[in-house]
Amino acid sequence: MRKKMRELFLVLLFLLCLLNGVGAKRVISSLRLARIQKHLDRINKPASPDGDIIDCVHSHKQLALDHPLLKNHIIQRLPSERPRFYGGRPIRNSTITKQAWQNWHHVGHCPKGTIPIRRSSINDVLRAKSLYHYGKKRQRRWPPTTTSTATRSPNAPDVVSGNGHEHAIAYTGTDQELYGAKATINVWEPSIQVGNEFSLSQIWVLSGSFDGSDLNSIEAGWQVSPELYGDSRPRLFTYWTSDAYQVTGCYNLLCSGFIQTNNKIAIGASISPISSFDGNQFEISILIWKDPKLGNWWMSFGDNLLVGYWPAELFTHLTDRATMVEWGGEVVNTRSDGKHTSTQMGSGRFAEEGFTRSSYFRNLEIVDADNSLSPVQSITTLAENPNCYDIKSSSSSEWGTYFYYGGPGSNPKCL
Repeated sequence: MRKKMRELFLVLLFLLCLLNGVGAKRVISSLRLARIQKHLDRINKPASPDGDIIDCVHSHKQLALDHPLLKNHIIQRLPSERPRFYGGRPIRNSTITKQAWQNWHHVGHCPKGTIPIRRSSINDVLRAKSLYHYGKKRQRRWPPTTTSTATRSPNAPDVVSGNGHEHAIAYTGTDQELYGAKATINVWEPSIQVGNEFSLSQIWVLSGSFDGSDLNSIEAGWQVSPELYGDSRPRLFTYWTSDAYQVTGCYNLLCSGFIQTNNKIAIGASISPISSFDGNQFEISILIWKDPKLGNWWMSFGDNLLVGYWPAELFTHLTDRATMVEWGGEVVNTRSDGKHTSTQMGSGRFAEEGFTRSSYFRNLEIVDADNSLSPVQSITTLAENPNCYDIKSSSSSEWGTYFYYGGPGSNPKCL
């Protein structure tokens, strides 16, 4: 395996040198590239029906531990304790809502002591703006600009249309001490107009200032991003930053930082099955919380399956607590043809269409200073461009606090 990886690395390095004109003055012909790709396809046997190649890497050799702040870090196998109060949660109706999983599980999972890592390719990197930008969100402009007429509260998160990003979100107030958040989200496959746009649905755990360079953010959910993954499948993703998306952090395991402990969940791998209109709704549940003793921020997926954690050393403000939690959708609107993108958010339907047609977050919960998980009692909603993407919240005995959100993007009222 090491020999194959070494040979593959040399081939990739040689190709990169040629593509950048280093050590060679000729351009690789399309015929030769096709031959090389055919050879790589024989070497890199797909481990998943969707074409992903999943490598099983020893947990002590994962990229996370290359971070300069984690050189002497000892991997925490389990959190010191999980949030309490798991009672009172609704039981899924198996004929309507079901748990989504991952495509690559059709071929098994990685051995104990290893973690599954979705393999990156040259094409993955070439789709990015540059090697530096690969695996990173675009830095947002602070303060962002907008032409929206949406009404905003004084404590609203300052995320409006930063660098083309648009949102339909619910958020907590800034007067709470927050140590985590949870939600259950139905999964769809929104269409993306152009390759460098994306659509995602996620949880944000935040601390720091929105108008400076010290914002700390931990994020997880599902996303469709042709630029990052090369297809339009919804995928489980994570993100982190400690400096407002400037230098630190990245998606998934594409830089050092997030430490994975699970051998069955591949971050960045596709989610399947997905929800259908007027049919079954397939969901994922995500919980993020701070270990009350060691301070690391843990993530669990599905039925409380531990995935891994963001070490406390990565952050400044989040070493203490979070000051805001957000749940909801985000898209990138590049206005590539001079008008608003038709990239969809969620299911591509507005919130008013409701169950089996609209996207939703249900059973919103937060973790308090006592490491107790409790239902959210009050949220504020925000949609910068409600004619493009909107949000509508409510509550019930089964779903607790929940909301529907999303939209089609470009339409006669969204130009």
